[in-house]
Amino acid sequence: MKIVKILFVSLSLLFISCNGDTSQEQAEDSSSKDESVRRYNMEMAKKQKKGSSNPCDTLALKEYILDQDASGTYLVEFDRTFTFNVPKTAVIYYSDKKKRKQYVFAVIAKSKQGPDERFIEPKNVIGYESSFINLDSTDLGTAFFYLSLYECSKDSTFQQIWESEVPIHGGFNRMTLKRWKPKNIMYVELNYEAGIISGHRNYNFFLVDGIDKKPHLMETYEGLVHKRVLKKVNDDRYPDYWEYRFWEDSLSIRIRDSIPFYWDTTKSLYLTKKNRRWFRKY
Repeated sequence: MKIVKILFVSLSLLFISCNGDTSQEQAEDSSSKDESVRRYNMEMAKKQKKGSSNPCDTLALKEYILDQDASGTYLVEFDRTFTFNVPKTAVIYYSDKKKRKQYVFAVIAKSKQGPDERFIEPKNVIGYESSFINLDSTDLGTAFFYLSLYECSKDSTFQQIWESEVPIHGGFNRMTLKRWKPKNIMYVELNYEAGIISGHRNYNFFLVDGIDKKPHLMETYEGLVHKRVLKKVNDDRYPDYWEYRFWEDSLSIRIRDSIPFYWDTTKSLYLTKKNRRWFRKY
């Protein structure tokens, strides 16, 4: 009988240790816990930082986002190129010498808010495996991506100029600052892995009205039987694209047709003359 009691107590202690104290919430389920962990990590990073000459560095931006944005909002990182390399934070610094202003483009992931929602973990929305989260992202939280532009003033404080939503929930890979040569327009390309189409998607944010105005979004992509490429269809200042259609069978995949889409400013849609009923939002 004594052995049975000892065994029962041991199993009870084992059950408690495995399940943990129910009063201790996980960081992804508690805004206060999440914030305390992130602030602790930030303070450790500040102590390790040595002689940074840029008062508007990435660490300062992370602190600004933590102070200003809702809980569950994160500055994300590039996907790891190799297993052991250090990932880069998804930011691009840009100096406007004429205006004498310092800008920062940043990719932000925000957790879906709600009493039954959990915070995302940034590592779960980056890379190839996370691209399938678009099928069902509820178990790991739902991420809403944004491209944001911040200005860093002379007194080393940030100000958000604009933010533009990215219509995808996971699979972030990298960001690149580019220029569209036909119209000499700068744009930011956000590259996402897309396992569902066996390829990738690019969300391109064109600064058609200058850097201070919200950008124009246009999507390009490439997969086994999916392809859309940047083109100049008409001669306005907005980018256009060709969308491809394919023949596919068990032996081969062949291009069937390419359809030009152009931006209609009156309807704010991408249209094609091939079929009046076909339109795209971006």
